[in-house]
Amino acid sequence: MYGAWQRRLGKCVRLPGDNFQGVVLSNGYLWKKHRKFTVTHLRYFGEGQRSLENYIKVECSFLCEAFKEEQGKPFNPHYTITNAVGNIISSVLFGHRFEYTDGNFRKFLELDNEAILLFGSLQTQLYNVFPSLFNYLPGPHQTVLANYKVIELFLQKEVQKHQEEWNPDQPRDYVDMYLAEMDKMKDDPQAGFNIESLVVTTLDLMEAGTETAATTLRWALVYMMHYPEIQKKVQAEIDNVIGQSRQPAMSDRPAMPYTEAVIYEIQRLGNIVPLGFPKMASKEASLGGYIIPKGTAIITNLASVLFDKNEWETPDTFNPQHFLDSEGLFRRRDAFLPFSAGKRACLGEQLARMELFLFFTALLQRFTFTAIPGEKPSLEGLQGFTQSPEEFRTLAVPR
Repeated sequence: MYGAWQRRLGKCVRLPGDNFQGVVLSNGYLWKKHRKFTVTHLRYFGEGQRSLENYIKVECSFLCEAFKEEQGKPFNPHYTITNAVGNIISSVLFGHRFEYTDGNFRKFLELDNEAILLFGSLQTQLYNVFPSLFNYLPGPHQTVLANYKVIELFLQKEVQKHQEEWNPDQPRDYVDMYLAEMDKMKDDPQAGFNIESLVVTTLDLMEAGTETAATTLRWALVYMMHYPEIQKKVQAEIDNVIGQSRQPAMSDRPAMPYTEAVIYEIQRLGNIVPLGFPKMASKEASLGGYIIPKGTAIITNLASVLFDKNEWETPDTFNPQHFLDSEGLFRRRDAFLPFSAGKRACLGEQLARMELFLFFTALLQRFTFTAIPGEKPSLEGLQGFTQSPEEFRTLAVPR
């Protein structure tokens, strides 16, 4: 998730500021222009000409077919899931999806996953503090930087292809619209619409639109294998509301409070982004009696509210009842903040919620997930930028 500024300034961690590009870590006028443009055009290509829901439903079919081809034998679902989720934002950004057999996209996903995991290493963190000291030393920080060079090249090729085929009268996707905006804003360089910023922005959106949702779905399979009785309850609700003759749809969600509660509990206990994105105080502020000077680095400890004993009845236990009232209806909780909050909250929250509901229900509609004897996956996460499950294999038994 930190690729955009690793590449730009040669550091593995940076705080938002006026010298940054893209939509995640930029600030001020450039950030406002890019965020407004991105929100507008993600909505246009996601909900206007072709709905996000349709993108996801098509990809659900591909994912279920890929799982079916495993014939109930042990397999690692990691990159099949990540590819499927990545195809949604890819369809919006680039106008196409990537086949699960596409070696170049698989490499992109593997390098990005490795970089995200290595981000949590001590040496990578120290590199940010002492870049000149670590600049010529071997270590995980060098792997992270090398990975992002390859990732950047992959995205540059996608952008270059769009430049060669671009027709301003027939925009096909987000990149086409960005190219048009570059031409429109050429007299306003402070807005930052240029090719380099386009590459940074596509990386921001690819990572934000892939990593957290895909990791949450992998946690979902882990928890379903650990709690088969909960998996059966979800499947019973799916059978009752949707049945087996059609795909799940977003219109089904209000009638499926238990499934919704399970998804929320997966996000809560999975604790995917425990510290959120780094932020910076844009002006002096007071909080809890403390003065926060302008320019101060701010890290939000989202895990503190997700596991707060004053907010949750059983904070350390997987318990969907946290999100159900006494009548079994879904209830929202103020302490549930996996997407952060405020102006810097996750840009793709709506997309992520749709993906989690549709992918999760589609998979449990078609399969029962069981652990391989002697290989029950660990509930302890691997801490990088995100907290992800250890690599695991599963059995996807057709229903």
